[in-house]
Amino acid sequence: MSGWGAYALAWAFFLLSHALPVRPGVKGWIVARLGAGGFGLAYSAVSVLALGWLIVAAGRAPFVPLWDWAAWQRPVAQGAMLAACLLIAFAAFAPNPLSFGGWRNHRFDPSRPGIMGLVRHPYLAALVLWAAGHLPANGDLAHALMFAGFAGFAVLGMAMINRRRRRELGAAELARLTAGRAHLPASWPVRLLAGLALWVGLAALHPRLLGPSVWL
Repeated sequence: MSGWGAYALAWAFFLLSHALPVRPGVKGWIVARLGAGGFGLAYSAVSVLALGWLIVAAGRAPFVPLWDWAAWQRPVAQGAMLAACLLIAFAAFAPNPLSFGGWRNHRFDPSRPGIMGLVRHPYLAALVLWAAGHLPANGDLAHALMFAGFAGFAVLGMAMINRRRRRELGAAELARLTAGRAHLPASWPVRLLAGLALWVGLAALHPRLLGPSVWL
């Protein structure tokens, strides 16, 4: 299978691989066999595989132009990626019981929530930034659908997680956990450098993996 058929199949795998494992019955079955940590690792691995497959499929789909490339699109993508990398760096290995990807959530301090006091779902917000920042620079149908779809998927995911947490925690506990304001953690210099390093590293790998250089 090739062309639009392979692209549609990649989309189907991406959506199903994210939707099915988090269903209560399916997740419980997997956690019972792999443990919570094993579930997280397996889910992350499948998510990366699905993302990579969809990106490759979009590149191989028939080229249908929608708008022309312009010089301003590159710095937009760079700025969005910088913000996304910083979000990831400040959220990594930090407790966050309000979203997925939290580390040692029992240590979460609502009075000092870190970046979670500003962005409740930092990883999904980073996905929105990545997708929205890349959309202007990819003016063909397959990539436009892909990046717009990623952004919409992330926004929908935020709403679904918010609803699930409200149901699981209750209104009072949710209000307590979200009462604090964002602050810089003691590790902020290290996290800042890590975010910048991630940004530079991804930019350096971009022409090797995806073709075009991202530098001005």
